[in-house]
Amino acid sequence: MTLKYKNPPIVEALSEFQFIPGQPWDFTVHGLFYEKINTEFPDKQQQMGIGIRVKQEAGAIQHEVLQSPDRMQFHRKDKTALVQVGPDMLVVNHLKPYPTWEVFKPLVLGNLNKYHEVAKPKGFKRLVLRYINKIDIPKKPIEMTDYFSYYPYIPDKLPQTHGAFLIRTEIPYEENRDSILLTFSSIIPEKPEMLSFLLDLNYVMVIPEKVAIDQADKWLEQAHAIIENNFEACITDKCRKLFE
Repeated sequence: MTLKYKNPPIVEALSEFQFIPGQPWDFTVHGLFYEKINTEFPDKQQQMGIGIRVKQEAGAIQHEVLQSPDRMQFHRKDKTALVQVGPDMLVVNHLKPYPTWEVFKPLVLGNLNKYHEVAKPKGFKRLVLRYINKIDIPKKPIEMTDYFSYYPYIPDKLPQTHGAFLIRTEIPYEENRDSILLTFSSIIPEKPEMLSFLLDLNYVMVIPEKVAIDQADKWLEQAHAIIENNFEACITDKCRKLFE
């Protein structure tokens, strides 16, 4: 990511904006927004979210199924990218093949500006820039330290050969205004002759209204630089050779 790889491991990049509304949410925003993007994102699809709320009543734990508000998805014809709009929320996703940051950032900011024109939010409640990387290694016994600098640590007194794993670490940035969540896990490979790993870097503004609407460009640039640095810090030169 800091380096220019011929075969980058990115399977999805996304930027999510959750807004503090400037006015009550109006579902006509979906249509007004679509009018601005339908040339590039013509295919519409409605998504209904489902969630579960856990509550305690009369000493017993109860689970309540919740139906979240509609989210509209607008896809490119080739399905390489999509834009999602819901109540006070915008998400821009780019799937594989990922272009470059110089292409993806204008796509994000362009759709943010169009959303702002129709919804007129007051500020940001939450900002997200996330990169999901899938790393395939030819299947054979490997030393994790040969390919990764971020890996599950096994105490010396335990067997050093291990199977599936999942590790997560949260690191604060910008005096706790932001944080990055590093998630590294083994996954089921698509090809039996490979070992597959997922390295997920999720950079988030966690304190609402700490970044103004007109500062989104600067925040994204900083978030991307931090994600790049974290990615490169998590892998070794032997791993980099897989991408070049």
